Amino acid sequence: MEHVTLESRKFPDGEGYVRVPRESFEQIRSEPVILVSNTYPDSGIMRTILLLEAIGDVRRGDLSNYRGEEPQKLDDVGPGIYLAIPYFGYARQDKRFSPGEAVSARVIADIMGNICDGIAILDLHEPKVLADMGVPVKFVSSMPEIADLLGAESKPDFILSPDKGAISRASEVAGLMNCEFSYLEKTRIDAHTIEHTPKDLDVDGKVVAIVDDMISTGGTICRASDALRRQGATAVFAACTHGLFTGGALSRLANHVDGVFTTDSLPNPRAVVSAAPALARGLKELIE
Repeated sequence: MEHVTLESRKFPDGEGYVRVPRESFEQIRSEPVILVSNTYPDSGIMRTILLLEAIGDVRRGDLSNYRGEEPQKLDDVGPGIYLAIPYFGYARQDKRFSPGEAVSARVIADIMGNICDGIAILDLHEPKVLADMGVPVKFVSSMPEIADLLGAESKPDFILSPDKGAISRASEVAGLMNCEFSYLEKTRIDAHTIEHTPKDLDVDGKVVAIVDDMISTGGTICRASDALRRQGATAVFAACTHGLFTGGALSRLANHVDGVFTTDSLPNPRAVVSAAPALARGLKELIE
């Protein structure tokens, strides 16, 4: 497919501005359109909404404008707008923990779903939050690409998940690499503290890779790495789809692990895996 560059900038007061270039109207009206856009940070949500609306207007032929420039109206070319989300912001706000809260992940998805014809999302934290959407949604994974990268760069003997709930990702990578896998035990210390510790794993003399959907502060991985080394691991690597790396996480990780790898779903210094192949797999299914 051809790539169309859209206009997106901010006014001095911080409000967003988007526009589909006039020279791209024919392309956008002649075949399905894929918008690649993150719902992160908050400004990304607004930018995505405005871009979907602008593309939708062009495809519907609604081009009326204040300046009275032609064309004002064209035929409606019908549905065909697909949204590809490398990193879905608010993904961890996937349930109502206390009365009165919004299930933010679902709220944002419903807004997007009302103005497009299908969504592909890369490694969503908890896919079931988007069950029964009004448009088709494809959940895609970069774990095959991450497995390839780990095999080339670190050659792990053991794959570890940060908790039991995320073990499907670790098991997928381990299966692709034909090596063992397990998960960290989660223990609640108090209302505000959860401790993750490796079980009594046979990692003596082995290279271990901890695999997750995202790394934020990196605290869990640092503590797990220290415990794995005490159990005899010769090297520990961390890999994830989404590298947020908040609060000095990369500096912290550098003191505890031998390497960190992520996809480019978010810009960061450790983005060495392309998210495009996984998103393309889901989009192809949606369009076909």
